[in-house]
Amino acid sequence: MASIQFIQAEVNIPIFNAHNRSLKNRLMHIASGGKLSADTSGHVVVRALHGLNFSFREGDRVGLIGHNGAGKSTLLRVLCGVYAPTQGKVLRQGSVSSLIDVSLGIDHEATGRENIYLRGAFLGLSKKEINACLGKIIAFSELGEFIDLPVRTYSSGMHLRLAFSVSTVIQPEILLMDEWLSVGDEGFKQKAEARLTEIVESTKILVIASHSRDLVLKTCNRVLWLEHGMIKMDGEPDEVCAAYFG
Repeated sequence: MASIQFIQAEVNIPIFNAHNRSLKNRLMHIASGGKLSADTSGHVVVRALHGLNFSFREGDRVGLIGHNGAGKSTLLRVLCGVYAPTQGKVLRQGSVSSLIDVSLGIDHEATGRENIYLRGAFLGLSKKEINACLGKIIAFSELGEFIDLPVRTYSSGMHLRLAFSVSTVIQPEILLMDEWLSVGDEGFKQKAEARLTEIVESTKILVIASHSRDLVLKTCNRVLWLEHGMIKMDGEPDEVCAAYFG
């Protein structure tokens, strides 16, 4: 059973060499919404997330909203294990996959085929698992003979098609997204949309950060509004979006 639970979770990011820089400190103070403090060693820290208490269960389709710097990306990074909470606990049960940066792990000097193994390993797939779905990935990417050429020879559209094809081959129990992906030309875009919709519908828990009211209302059954790293509102999409977007 997939689940996520945050118990008094906080993330504090240290800023080194920030002492005695009054102008810089002031700018940091403004940019972080005034959530600067100091740890026990006296280092300046940005309080990215503070006192988060919530749980997600199977069937949750959660939208994260809030202004830039509110903590949405940090929260996604905690969910996928990139950041660990500096205080409190984060309990996760179930396989997690992130579509935040589908190109992460791609080596431009390696061939498309080699990058399938690199990106697949980055996603936690074994060589045996990649071998089993290699043909499907290549066929979906529509790269043909280009699959054995270095990625540096690809157009930006070909690069994205390869990255998307690898990143969406798995069916995670918990899916994390930062906005909805839009990949390639019109022909490939329709195919990519269909695959993405299929993954979203089959995943047990979806968490998507977005600035789009329409996307949140269409996709989510619950919304968290973050403000300065804290939850300002947690509830039904219609209610929270009305309060946030106006």
